[in-house]
Amino acid sequence: MNRDDIANYTVVEKLRDQRTATIRAIRPGDKGLLLEAFKGLEAGSIYTRFFGPRKELTDRELIKATEIDFIGTIALVACVQESAGERVIGGGRYFALGGPEPPSTAEIALLVEEDYHGQGLASILLKHLLLIGRQQGISRFEADVLHANKKMLRVFERAGLPIVTKASSDSIHVTMFLNKEEAP
Repeated sequence: MNRDDIANYTVVEKLRDQRTATIRAIRPGDKGLLLEAFKGLEAGSIYTRFFGPRKELTDRELIKATEIDFIGTIALVACVQESAGERVIGGGRYFALGGPEPPSTAEIALLVEEDYHGQGLASILLKHLLLIGRQQGISRFEADVLHANKKMLRVFERAGLPIVTKASSDSIHVTMFLNKEEAP
């Protein structure tokens, strides 16, 4: 998959309750949709994703979130169609961490709007990021997850990949091996 293929990535997935969601690459024009999605999040979801309270996203953060290169950073959003138009209900991204070219390790993050918790959306987003990551030569995803974020830890554990976890005082560092033969 080349950069243009990833930048135009779109697939429709069925959620557990049979509603459909479109998983697609984020676009520069999604700033308004992303801002609306953020405003609709509960404080707890914001805290578990950003490791602290946040009231808003800055213009700089919106640019960084939506204007990506689809090489070192890959970002997908999950959207539903409503009478008012498209609405972002979740997202996932990874960005390559240092190392040789092409990078082999990337940090991953996922976030799902509360009304869609329990619908398998985080696992769906992870599945598509895994697919793209493997095709781009990524062999490991890493994430830091707050101890209290049991749901995200379960998403990673259920992905069917070898994982290694290391707890610190405030979080758990998760390493997922995309190629089972590279796992320790």
